[in-house]
Amino acid sequence: MKKILTLLALLIFIVSCKNNSEKTEPDETAFEEPITKEIAYANGFKNFEDVNQINFTFNVKVNDTLRSERTWKWFPKENKVELTENGETSGYSTDGDLNEEETKIDQKFINDKYWLLFPYELIWSEYEFEHNRSSVAPISQEKMHQITVKYADTSGYTPGDTYLIYVDENDKMIREWTYQSAGGRSLSTTWEDYETFNGITIAKMHKSEDGSFQLFFTDIMVK
Repeated sequence: MKKILTLLALLIFIVSCKNNSEKTEPDETAFEEPITKEIAYANGFKNFEDVNQINFTFNVKVNDTLRSERTWKWFPKENKVELTENGETSGYSTDGDLNEEETKIDQKFINDKYWLLFPYELIWSEYEFEHNRSSVAPISQEKMHQITVKYADTSGYTPGDTYLIYVDENDKMIREWTYQSAGGRSLSTTWEDYETFNGITIAKMHKSEDGSFQLFFTDIMVK
């Protein structure tokens, strides 16, 4: 139980808020675009400019017990976000200075948005990456491309995040990833149950190897 609670705490603030730019390293010669962009495009990134609203519910289940459930309405063109959690609804503007309460909501939103649209963060965010064209995925043990994404030690809510992303060579879709915190904690999950909503492709389910941890999305709507 102690291990499960530690994993849950890790997931609530698993990701950082990053700047909207991309930094890449060499080792991209096998692709017309850097593989990071190939991954984003494979998930419908070029269609995001037409999106006015995204609704989704972020769920975390541990050993069949629902531990987190947050429902979001995101209006990217208006820079507005609305959260419903525990029967209460609140919102904020993402393009202004945040007060203490808004910062707490923003931390949750950044976390949940990273799980929802991490492939797009490969264009939106600033990071360094390495590309290994032959690596073994941690859960399936299948050979895949591994992209190591490293964020700066001074940025975001959880600086120093690292993601080991395991990508299908043919369709450039993420199949698994391993999150590593700056403090040395680690969590590997699948990326599965992909579905496309008005051109935006989302992995609706993420599971640990034994299935005891599940992070999944419901009530998805894109318009």
